[in-house]
Formats: sequence, structure tokens, C-alpha cells
Amino acid sequence: MNGLSKQTPNAAIWIVLLTMPFWMNAIGGYTELATHVVVLGLAAMALNFLLGFTGVLSFGHAAYFGLGAYGAAMTIKYLVPSTPLAIVVGVLVGTVAGAIIGALIVKLRGVYFAMVTIAFAQVFFFITFRWNAVTGGDDGLTGWHRQAVNLGFTTLDLYGNGKTFYYFVLAVFALAAAVMALLLRSPFGRTLIAIRENERRARFLGIPVERHIWLSFVISCAFASLAGALYALLNNFIDPRALYWTQSGNFVIMAVLGGMRSFWGPLIGAAIFVVLQDYLSSHTENWMSFIGLFFVLIVLFFPRGILGMLRRKVAS
Repeated sequence: MNGLSKQTPNAAIWIVLLTMPFWMNAIGGYTELATHVVVLGLAAMALNFLLGFTGVLSFGHAAYFGLGAYGAAMTIKYLVPSTPLAIVVGVLVGTVAGAIIGALIVKLRGVYFAMVTIAFAQVFFFITFRWNAVTGGDDGLTGWHRQAVNLGFTTLDLYGNGKTFYYFVLAVFALAAAVMALLLRSPFGRTLIAIRENERRARFLGIPVERHIWLSFVISCAFASLAGALYALLNNFIDPRALYWTQSGNFVIMAVLGGMRSFWGPLIGAAIFVVLQDYLSSHTENWMSFIGLFFVLIVLFFPRGILGMLRRKVAS
């Protein structure tokens, strides 16, 4: 019975994701909004790999999200007009940057770690903001768009067909989520949870804590850069705001809203955040005030997030 209860939320989430383009219009949404939910859900889950399962807070994940986006966009614009290659290059750029920065800050903890991640993120933000000749500066990188993908037996029209692009993104998301789940269920993932629960005890057991935190940071950056590459392809445009520290804050809000210590919580948090943002921003310029109030209420009354609240109701 316990195994069945664990499988039910997974099945429900995949049914919602698979059918979202067909019922999104009925509730006032659109296919691109559904794609936006999946992309930012992956970004929030990437952050949660570090925050929720390792216990380390990063306020600079927008850097790797943005680097992945710029890597993908610049590949199509300046190198080869290929969507798969753009994704690969975007992930490589963000992951390499995460590996280098992670090695520099891995011994820091708490607020010091969080503040240094913000500092590095702002460095990348100002580089993209000032390097007009390459990145487009504040105007963003334009003059490119996602390309069709030739599978041999068929060609996916990613540019002209919104639903096709949604299911392409969903397939990439499914692969990323499967890899993430396998990692978290492996001995490596159990070690990360042990570090989160009691770092001192894990160190006494002989676990190389810094090495595991660095690996967790790099893996988290890899998934964040993948989300960034998909984000750029979704918009056919990218600007420095994708690297700004407020974007990192949004990822944290999504993870906390849905439930930090749950696998699917950040995806649910991202869905709530994106849909609320889209609805409220079309009615008022002060939409962030309402989201901020909603976030405060969730933290005060449901500290385990929306998914934690739902699980408690089902259990009772």
C-alpha cells in the first residue's frame, strides 16, 4: 500500500504534464506558458538538488541558468544552427563554470556560501550586460531562433509548432528528471542526505564532505544550465536579466513554495509561481507584492510547502 501511495503522485504529475497543452487554453493559458512551467520547474528542481537534498543554499544559480541560455543562443547565432548542439554547448558552458566556481567556494558554509554565489552570479551578469558586441548587452541577443530537429524518420518543427516544441522540452525534462532521481536513489544521493542531516557526523564517518558538496553543486549547475538552454530556445531571445540575482531568488521561492525536501515539490512551486506571475502581471504592475504575500503565508502556515501540505492531508 505504501508503494502504491508513492507511485500515485508520480502518475498524476506525468498525466498533468502530458496533457497540459490540451487543457491549458481552457483555463486561460497557452502552450508557451505550459512550456515555461516545465523549463522553470527543471531549474527549480536543479537548485533543490543542492538545497533540499544536500542542505546548501545557493543564491547564484541564475548564473548557470543564464550561461546555459547564452551558450545555446550564441551557438545557433555564431556557430552552427543546430538545436541539439546548442543544448549540449549550453550545458557544457554552465557545468564547466559551476565546476570551477564550486571548487573555489566549496569550503564555505551558510550565509557565506550564499553570498559568494551571488557575487559570482553578478560578475557574469555584468559581463553579459557590458559585452554588447557579443551578447547584445541590455538589448539582448536577437537574430536567431530554434531550429528543426531531423530524427531521420521524421523532422520535428520546433519553431513553427508550439505543441511539438512543448513535447520536445518535456522529453528532455523527463530524461533529466530520471537521471536526477537515479542519482538521489544511489549511494551518492543517500550520502548527500546524510550530509544535509548532520555534516559533522558524516565527516566523522569518513565521508569526504567537500568532495560530495562540490559534486552536488556541479550536478545542480548542469541541470540549471540545461533549463537555461531550453529557456533561451523557448523565447528565441535571451538578455542579461536571466543571470540577475532576482532570478536566483525566484528559483528559491519556487523550491520553498512546492516543498524543498521533496522531489516534485519545486516543479509544483514553479507551476504556481509562473501561472500566478502570468495572471497577476496582466492585471497589475504590483504583481510581485501578491506573490510575496502568498510566499509568506505558505512559509508561515505550511513550512513543508504545497506538496508537504497535500501529503499530510492524504495521510490523515
